[in-house]
Amino acid sequence: MAKRITTGGSGSGDRGGRNKRARVHTPAKGRGKGTSKGSGGSARRPAPIKVAAVRGAGRAQALGKRGPTPDFAARIARLLSETRKRGVEHAVISHSTDVGYLTGFLGGDSVLCVGPELGSKGAVIVSDGRYAEELEPQHTLADVVLRTKGMWETVGDVLKRQRVARFAVQAEHLSVAEYETIQRAMASGDGMEAVAISGLVGALRLVKDEAEIELIQTAIRIQEAALLAVLPTIRAGQTELEIAANLEAEMKKRGSSRCWFDSIVGARANGSLPHYRPARTKTAAGAPLLIDWGATFEGYCGDMTRTFSLGKWSKTMREIYEIVREAQEMSAAALAPGRMAHSIDRIAREHIEKHGYELPHGLGHGLGMTKEPPYLNPLMADMELRPGHVVTVEPGIYLPGIGGVRIEDLYVITETGARNFCRLPKMLEWSTLR
Repeated sequence: MAKRITTGGSGSGDRGGRNKRARVHTPAKGRGKGTSKGSGGSARRPAPIKVAAVRGAGRAQALGKRGPTPDFAARIARLLSETRKRGVEHAVISHSTDVGYLTGFLGGDSVLCVGPELGSKGAVIVSDGRYAEELEPQHTLADVVLRTKGMWETVGDVLKRQRVARFAVQAEHLSVAEYETIQRAMASGDGMEAVAISGLVGALRLVKDEAEIELIQTAIRIQEAALLAVLPTIRAGQTELEIAANLEAEMKKRGSSRCWFDSIVGARANGSLPHYRPARTKTAAGAPLLIDWGATFEGYCGDMTRTFSLGKWSKTMREIYEIVREAQEMSAAALAPGRMAHSIDRIAREHIEKHGYELPHGLGHGLGMTKEPPYLNPLMADMELRPGHVVTVEPGIYLPGIGGVRIEDLYVITETGARNFCRLPKMLEWSTLR
């Protein structure tokens, strides 16, 4: 029978989409909510997935290696050029990800002040004693001040020392209370003015340079290898939390500093929740398993999703798997410089709707050190794709009480099209754990 379904959440961050009539199969009476209509009984331990089938993905190649060093001085120069366009000579960068982007320091709890004649190098990092040793590599780029009082009071001292009259602050990353704290700290500075400006560093981060692309590629290799290590261990009766813990441990063994988001492991019907959080639900024979995971390497993120079945796929899950795979491949093939982000979303959305289902979230989002534009999402601002943009393509179909399918790869826009960072297969046969 057909019935109206309501789905929420997002595989790419933001909720949206219309609730349309979707074809679903109502579970037979007596079956638990999370039970698939596939084969019953206990599942055999799945056969090992051969790492050789995905060339290079099985090697823990990040261990003991450092990635390329970006040109941080050039990034600061680009920032100052941007601030001058906005009528300000100096900037105070307080968002920890942006401080990391501009300096390579990922420790947090630090503020970067940049502008003419600030310190001996035109840049000053204000931090504290916890990071004194960790900040030693940054001394070639900036002076380091280890504060002994409040952060903004110390920043004020740095600016007052050079008689800075106006300076930019990051409007999108400051609360009203923080902005008022800055104003109070500058009150004794002979008319110093904090100018709230949005997008100072975010705009610089959108187009990735070669060093960034290599770091993202390493993050993807780490998480692919981790999944390949975990797949042969998955069996019926494991909890979602156990699988998530194993996957995250394998990523760390291979050099991931952290998961950039909490891994999504949705067993059985839980896969219908796009941003599900793993719990104690156990995998079952003949039931789906959705895994969305991401490694972080030297501050840069990877993001992928694959959907599996432990044994035979149900008719419904097999159908929506192929629809999602087709939508993913069709929309990814259209990625190219000059295309508008929303137009890529429409390709996948129209393909899914043509088959009677819906895509309840945006098709994808930009990615680097965190989620960012461009968004392949009609609820967000549209943007022309440019070489160096990195985006996810992650369509999905979600059926409450049955499960969901999402397939996601990560791409960099090139001069002529796009290149996929990911190597793991997407065929139904590969996604069947026997």
